[in-house]
Amino acid sequence: MISLRQFRSVHRFSVPSRWLMALGWGLGLSLLGHGRLPATELAQANAPSDVKALLQQVDSIANQHQVEQLGLIYSPDFSSSDGLTLTEVEAGLARLWELYPNMSYTTELQSWRRDGDAVIVETVTNIEGKRPWLGKTATLTGEVTSRQTFINQKLVRQEVLGEKMTLTAGENPPQVNVRLPNAVKPGQQYDFDVILETPLDDDLLAGSAFAQDINPTNYQFDPTQVKLELLQAGGLFKRAVAGEDPQWLSALLVSSDGMVLVTQRLAIAR
Repeated sequence: MISLRQFRSVHRFSVPSRWLMALGWGLGLSLLGHGRLPATELAQANAPSDVKALLQQVDSIANQHQVEQLGLIYSPDFSSSDGLTLTEVEAGLARLWELYPNMSYTTELQSWRRDGDAVIVETVTNIEGKRPWLGKTATLTGEVTSRQTFINQKLVRQEVLGEKMTLTAGENPPQVNVRLPNAVKPGQQYDFDVILETPLDDDLLAGSAFAQDINPTNYQFDPTQVKLELLQAGGLFKRAVAGEDPQWLSALLVSSDGMVLVTQRLAIAR
């Protein structure tokens, strides 16, 4: 076993917090973003005027990174499937937008419906942001599928249905393909494969795969604490048995030319 601190000075790179993996819709605050369904297309889809107005307000706050305006969208009683409070959302978004001031969002509206006084919206949000790293650039990309419940124009509940995040850094980070089921049943065996898409040639590659419970205490992630193993070829291949609760499944791969951190949510089907 080797520590990331001992591998080609990668310890100088600080991976952003788990807010990038877990805020879901709250991460981008964008039901619309600069997305594929602008207000004109939503009108064609017969969305009512109050839903369109809400989306436009969210769009403005998200794309201008207006943390101080979050109270216009979030209910004081906001809750999430990951245990986040409004205070934690505000702090997380402030940190996120500080790390990635050019963070951008592209969102598809998947569906909407009314349930009494509530409006329930499902979206898929694509995320991209860049930040400096050792004179080069680190890039975060991701896709978050989520369900939001609004009452009286306020977000009262958010559920992350799925998420995939990739963070790369360096001149030539390893290119990988991740294979993981979207959901499994408790006690079901599953495979988590992170397959290297480019040959190693004579380069060294180190990596590690690991699982974490989805809760606020795990939003902060320090890659320097990950123990890496030298990989012979092909990538990382892990088999595990699902527990009772969803988890983040992550893999960190490091070469002499860069690193990649991939994280996906393993949902539990009931």
